Amino acid sequence: MPVLPKVAVVGYPNVGKSTLLNRLTGRREAVVHSEAGVTRDRKEIQVDWTGRSFTLVDTGGVDTADRREMARQIRAQVEAALKEAALVLLVVDGVTGIGPGDEDLAQIVRRSKTPAILVANKIDDFNRVDLIHEFHSLGMGEPVPLSALHGTGSGDLLDMILDKLEEMGAMADADAREEIRVAFVGRPNAGKSSMLNKLLGEDRVIVSDQPGTTRDTIDTVVEAGDTTFRFVDTAGLRRPGKLTEDVEYYSRVRALAALEKAQIALVLVDCTLGLTDYDLTIIDEAMKRNCATAILLNKWDLQKLDLEDLKWKLARKTTLKPPFLAVSALTGRGIKDILPLVRHLHEQYTSHLSTRELNKFLQEIKAEHSPPIVRGRQLKMYYISQPSAAPPGIIIQVNNKGLITRPYATYVENSMRERFGYFGCPLVIQFRGKQG
Repeated sequence: MPVLPKVAVVGYPNVGKSTLLNRLTGRREAVVHSEAGVTRDRKEIQVDWTGRSFTLVDTGGVDTADRREMARQIRAQVEAALKEAALVLLVVDGVTGIGPGDEDLAQIVRRSKTPAILVANKIDDFNRVDLIHEFHSLGMGEPVPLSALHGTGSGDLLDMILDKLEEMGAMADADAREEIRVAFVGRPNAGKSSMLNKLLGEDRVIVSDQPGTTRDTIDTVVEAGDTTFRFVDTAGLRRPGKLTEDVEYYSRVRALAALEKAQIALVLVDCTLGLTDYDLTIIDEAMKRNCATAILLNKWDLQKLDLEDLKWKLARKTTLKPPFLAVSALTGRGIKDILPLVRHLHEQYTSHLSTRELNKFLQEIKAEHSPPIVRGRQLKMYYISQPSAAPPGIIIQVNNKGLITRPYATYVENSMRERFGYFGCPLVIQFRGKQG
């Protein structure tokens, strides 16, 4: 498939870039809040419009006067986005007028020599379109008035983006691309962003020793051989009772939503803290959302866990039995094993077993462990099939669903994992009673 052209959205903090991204994509993909600086990393989302596609890249607000380390890293992310972009949307606040930050950003965009469209946002009343004339002094061409909040002018902007990309010969068809969707999840400061940067070989997301640096889900598409991966870095998951601000609440909602869309969940565990009960809760959240799941034991260079104790704890606490990998985002240990692990999980996740193979398995487990007798009646399992995959969906025909006991259902599930290698892969097993 052709690589989709990238359109970078840049601007001063709080001019409405994330609101614009949500409007153009038609989805609530970016966290929007009145607090400036909520967006920090680059976030890539595919936009489909009139049968054509491009990738929209949301970036953090740039304040060149801010000398703090976080602001420096945000500027570095924006400059990287400009280098990759085919087109730039420079967003300004059409109501407050030109600020020193707008002039500095216009200079940065002009210096990048990337074609650009100047977007005057927050023009809710088009009778006041005269407000935008002062932006001609930025030297970025004719300003495009719109209201990202209400959607006024957004369709015209999309048409303009497509026209610009067509002129450059950068457009691609809006065909769906096959990709493996992988979410990095875990508690705050477990090293998710550092791990993703190490895996990608570049500083793709902002890393800080301050917990909560990542506020939104950050998508990155990577081609490796003949496989396309979409990696999603998420905000650290805190217990609901420990959320201290609105942004943390919405960040948690977005992280869980990322799991809903993902096929694979990589749960990062901080080895210096060990496998905590909340790590197990996060694994359970991934399982509830039907993600194939593996555990990355990060910071292995600082603290090595007892792997036998870890296996015992996982076996006791979860039926998913996820595989685990000792890694270090700092030293690079185990990084080369992550993609093969993801591929293996995806193969299991999308696998389809033959009916003959499944029914041979059913006869063997019945012979090994007879179905239970409940209130004088014995459970009978007649037939097994797999009508669906991703995740594997199994149907077992029985004489009476009321005779199923929890221990025997667990025995069937564990036996399937042992026989077919479904470790870390969700199994949707349904027992169906006889009809009539």
